Formats: sequence, C-alpha cells, structure tokens
Amino acid sequence: MARNDDFKLIREEQIEEYKTLAKIYQHKKTGARILFMENDDENKVFGITFRTPPKDSTGIAHIMEHSVLCGSRKYPVKEPFVELIKGSLSTFLNAFTYPDKTCYPVASQNLQDFYNLVDVYLDAVFYPRITPFTLQQEGWHYELEDINGPISYKGVVFNEMKGNYSSPDRLIGEYAQQSLFPDTTYGVDSGGHPQHIPDLTWEQFERFHREFYHPSNAFIFFYGDDPADQRFDILRAYLNDFDRREVRSQVEVQKPLQEPKRLVRPYAAGDDPESQKYYITVNWLLPGTLQTLRTYSLAILNHILIGTPASPLRKALIDSGLGEDITGGGLEDELRQMFYSTGLKGVARENVDKVENLVIETLEKLAREGIDPQTIEASMNTVEFRLRENNTGSFPRGLSLMLRALTTWLHDADPLAPLKFEKQLAAIRHELAGGKRYFEALIERHFLQNHSRTTLILEPDPELAQKEADEERARLEKMRARMSEDDLKSMLETAQTLKKLQETPDPPEALATIPTLQPEDLDRYNKTIPIDVLEKGPVKILYHDLFTNGIAYLDVGFNLRTLPQELLPYLPLFSDALLEMGTKKEDFVRLSQRIGSKTGGIWTRTL
Repeated sequence: MARNDDFKLIREEQIEEYKTLAKIYQHKKTGARILFMENDDENKVFGITFRTPPKDSTGIAHIMEHSVLCGSRKYPVKEPFVELIKGSLSTFLNAFTYPDKTCYPVASQNLQDFYNLVDVYLDAVFYPRITPFTLQQEGWHYELEDINGPISYKGVVFNEMKGNYSSPDRLIGEYAQQSLFPDTTYGVDSGGHPQHIPDLTWEQFERFHREFYHPSNAFIFFYGDDPADQRFDILRAYLNDFDRREVRSQVEVQKPLQEPKRLVRPYAAGDDPESQKYYITVNWLLPGTLQTLRTYSLAILNHILIGTPASPLRKALIDSGLGEDITGGGLEDELRQMFYSTGLKGVARENVDKVENLVIETLEKLAREGIDPQTIEASMNTVEFRLRENNTGSFPRGLSLMLRALTTWLHDADPLAPLKFEKQLAAIRHELAGGKRYFEALIERHFLQNHSRTTLILEPDPELAQKEADEERARLEKMRARMSEDDLKSMLETAQTLKKLQETPDPPEALATIPTLQPEDLDRYNKTIPIDVLEKGPVKILYHDLFTNGIAYLDVGFNLRTLPQELLPYLPLFSDALLEMGTKKEDFVRLSQRIGSKTGGIWTRTL
C-alpha cells in the first residue's frame, strides 16, 4: 500500500446523490488542491486544472493550452496525443480553455490505459517542450514565402479565432459577457482576438507558463474505481519536484454597473439584404456562484423562462415574430459571477427596440401576475431529473462532476457544495410549499430591480470583413516598411525553419516513448449487460436490471412495416408533431408541462 504522508486529508464526505466517497486533500509541499471521488464507475476520470485569468485578448491562455500538448520531457514528440490515441482505449482526451481556467481531463475504462493517459498529461503540463517555435506554430507568426512577397499572419489559434470572429452567434455571446465585466478578466477574450493575438510576445508567453502552471495553482481531480492509493504515487512523482509559492491568480469580482447600458457592435454580413439581420440580447450581471442555493434557484428559473419551447419568455419571443430564433445562452453559471443573456436573432432593423421591450415586459408580467404553478413543477422535476440521472452521453460522468465542483473550488470555496443538490432542491420546495412567490421574487430582485444590465445589438456591416482585412494588411505593410533587407531575410529563414520542423517526422526513439497497451492489459472477456425476456400477452418486454439511481427508462417500439411506403418520408414530421402540437384535450403548453412534471423527457426517433 502506498504511503500518503505527503498529502494532508482536509475533509471526507459521502455524496449520496452519486454514491461517491469524496476526499479533499492538500499536497503538503506545494499546496496543490486535490479531490478524490471514489466509486464503482469503471469510466475513470482524471483532470488537472489551473487558474489562468488573462489580462488581455492576446489569447495567451488558449495558445498555452495548445502548446503544452506539443511534446514534453518524457514524451518528446510533436503530437503525443495523436500518437497516444493510436494505442489507447480512452473514452475522453481533450483540453478546454475557459475565461478563468484551463482544464486537462482524460478518461478511460482500462486501468493501465488510464495510468498512461494521466502520466502523459502530467508531464505535458509541468514539463512541456515550449520554444519560440511552439508559440509561432500554435499562436501566430509572420508567413513569408519570398523576400519580395507579401507578409501575412498564420498560426493555429490565430486561424481558429479568425473563424470564430466571423460567426455572429459566437460574437453575441462574447460581447454580452464583456459588456457586463468591463473591469475583470471576463472583460477580455481568453480565446484571443485576431487583432490582438499578434501582440503576444515570447517573453509574455514563457512567463505565463512559469507563473500559472505550477502545483501551487493546480486543482487535481480523480474519479472512478481505480485504486485510491495508486493515485498518491502518481501525483507524488510530479508534485514533489516543486516547492510551494504564491500564485496571484484569483479572479476579481465585478462591481455593479451604475445604470443600464446600450451597446451596438458590428458583424460581418453578406451583400444580400436578406442576410443583413440584427441580433439583440438583454443581459444581466448576477451574483457570485459561491452561494449554492441561489445558483440552483437561478438555474431552475432559467429553465422556467426559456428551457422548453413552451417556456413563457421563450414562447413570447418566438411567438412575437420579431426574429427568426432565440439567441443568448440564458444563465451562465460556470464563472466567478453568473450572468444572464437572452434575445432574438434575425431581427429587422425597425424591430430592434421592440425585442428589448418585449423581454422586460414579459418578465414584469411574470413577476406581477405570477408563474403558472404547473410550469414551476415541470421545471423543478426536469432539473432534478437531470441532476439525479447525470446522463452525459459520451461525455464521462466524472468529468461533469469535476466541472461542477470547479465552479466553487476554483474560487477557494467548497467543491462538494455544487454536487449535493438534494438539500438545495428540498429548500426550494419548502419555500414553494409555504406559498411564497419564490421565483417571482427572483425575477424582481435579479432582473427588474437590477441596474447591472446591458442591451447588446449586433448590426450587420457588409463592409466589415474587407475593412478588417485592409487594416491587417496596412499593419503588416507598416511593419514591413520599418524592416531592413536583413530583417526580411531573418523572417524568411524563421518561416522556413518552422515549416521544416513541422514537416520533419518524429524519430523512432521519440515515438517509442509513447506508452501503448499490451495484450495482457486488456480484458479477456466482453462486458455484458444483464437482460431478461418477459412477455405480457402479445407484448415482448426486454428488462435490464441495472443501477439507475432510482430512474426507470422505458423504450416503446412500434412495427411500421404496414405503413405505406409513400408515407415514410413524413415520419420525422409526424414524430415532431406528436410532442409539439398538443392533443385534443391539452394544448402544446399543457402537454409540455405534464411531460416535464411527470417524466424526465419524452423523445421519438425512427429506425
């Protein structure tokens, strides 16, 4: 059994909602924060997260996420994860850059594979082979093919963000967040703005890794049925190389805005007048995420307002005919402070003001006249069902719990609080049972009486793309005019060296360092799902006796062989109509409410 003398147990608690034993540790030498979740889930998850709040929109955090995955001390290949996945059974292998953190999670059902993945990730984040050429490849560089030819910007993240900034759907979300957080890290783009990415220098880049990618700034997560003692050995091999130090990475709180603001931003539109529509969102700055009851309450309110096509705010926006579809992400509750954003896209110019008025008037009406109790019951049930089920599809369940825990953990609060939903839901139900206008009061307090509000209008500009291209060209020409012939030769040589490095294959000895699974690491037998075949009259029932956290799943199939062939193309439309047109006894809203209050959802599909 491995010794864990290097780690201090801070707290241990059973999380009944997920049948998980949670243990919070701290690495004594560095102060690294560690959360173990021990359970019988064979889909094991590991993640290491660093608090990485950027100060500008150069995309430094995003570029760093790419760069640490370009080879490391133990695994000196250009793309270790491309090579690793060739011999891996991973169920998840990726990394995320958020506005305030960078996460490196992996998952696998195979124990040896899991250990391989964890070791590659730990070596990548703590000992990456970052060079100026890494920044040039993953971030930006000057592209020059001939000394007399044109100069351009190139780079993986630069090109990616160019694409993102051509999407109005992406822009409306980014600008809405920035409008509410003018004084904090959330007011810049952690992904990087194409106009600012070329401002990033190698010195800034190298210092960013040295400052933030340190165990004293790390949040380390393990989940699943892997041996807990082995986790200590894995971590000890890396963490003990470092000493504790102070890392200034805390996210500041945005002060309330003095009054509502109205902002207009352009987006690149086509020449076709039909494509030149407006986007508009109304946005509110909300309190922090550290008070879990409030966070859950606002999450349920979000579902009440826009969670289904029958939700009152969503329905009011769509039925108004003022736009083509709803836009805005609703409640954002993964940051230090929450915010809310909703509106319409595809809006005609003359209807822009009407959208803002409709949002406010709908909220005022709900607060004044009350929310339909059946709508509240449906949303309460739906949110509880999703939490209890924790059905993340192909996304590992443990990863969803890690991200939820980070909501508070990242800001030095209790990481287990967001996972214990039963107590929070019971408190809300208690308020409702006492006759309180609970959600109406939330609308009053956090929306109608909240002056930290912005209205963001995205207006079409058919000339914007050309204007930005001209500005970029002018910037490059101005830079070129200041350069000597020797400078241009040096730039050309650098571009050629980078291209050669990219094209040169990894040597066999480097590729041999990548761990691969051996036959003895694999299970000898296929996993089987228990199944019993039952009969109820003429109906055959297939029953699977599995743990589902108290949730029953029912699939009902109908044989369509007798359906005339000419009607088969209408099946998808018929399937949608079953759930979205109501019945003889209930209109669409009542049917949606009943589905939401009595089930975890009903879906149709045609096979």
